[in-house]
Amino acid sequence: MATLACLGLGYSAQHYVAQCGARFDRIIGTARSPERVAELGQRDFGGRRLEMLAFAGTPASPALRAAIEATDALLISAAPDAHGDPVLAALGDALLAAPRLSTIVLLSTVGVYGDHGGGWVDETTACDPARASARERIAAETAWQALGRRRNAAVAVLRLSGIYGPGRNALVNLRNGQARNIAKPGQVFNRIHVADIALAIAAAFAQEADGVFNVTDDEPTPPGDPIVFAAEILGVPPPPEIPFAQAVKAMTPMAAGFYAENRRVRNDKLKRALHVRLRYPTYREGLRTLHAQGEGKT
Repeated sequence: MATLACLGLGYSAQHYVAQCGARFDRIIGTARSPERVAELGQRDFGGRRLEMLAFAGTPASPALRAAIEATDALLISAAPDAHGDPVLAALGDALLAAPRLSTIVLLSTVGVYGDHGGGWVDETTACDPARASARERIAAETAWQALGRRRNAAVAVLRLSGIYGPGRNALVNLRNGQARNIAKPGQVFNRIHVADIALAIAAAFAQEADGVFNVTDDEPTPPGDPIVFAAEILGVPPPPEIPFAQAVKAMTPMAAGFYAENRRVRNDKLKRALHVRLRYPTYREGLRTLHAQGEGKT
């Protein structure tokens, strides 16, 4: 019986198990609080319910350690912090001893590349981030790759661009009055629909892929473009442009750091090595489909 453990059952992991989890006979997920464990345990994911356990970075419970011992595949989306990767800290010994574990997928971020002045980056580009959170991601990538080598398990590091999908997109933000059309000349971002993240995870597991893969769309564009396009779909005027110099005054340090980095991310390796064909190669296909599914409608 093939078993998958998802350590940190967040937005992307939830969509993966709902969309592609049928290949596993048993799926175990974790959440930080008992309330969240109970909530997710009652949800339907692709016609099934998951076995949910609590894990908040503290010493792992006997039930979670037993789940790791039984797992064949591991999906890691729990974020690292200044103290390191919480999963490795609590379960490193169990992971090294897990007899069936052969493939690991770690969700990371393209933020590890840092600022490249709008230039193109790929998986061979040196990482040079200014943000502490991105440096923590690099440390986690390195630690998981080292664990994979120690126990001869494949580790696929998926570096994700800005995630959007059901409930998290420009259509919803416009309807909620939360869309901000920030203009910063020369600034571009890549994005990725959560359904395409699910495809990338599925491909990595199916091939027991090892290495780093950028999971991103085909077209980096200015930050306001999806908002303007979403407004066209909804038949409403787009929000007025806000100059970055004005908008940054109200930004959190994290958001300001996000805008301080400018790069175009290539996805050639994702397509060539994992044979992933994106359903939503740009935000336009993604937003059109989301609207057809009811997103942003009153």
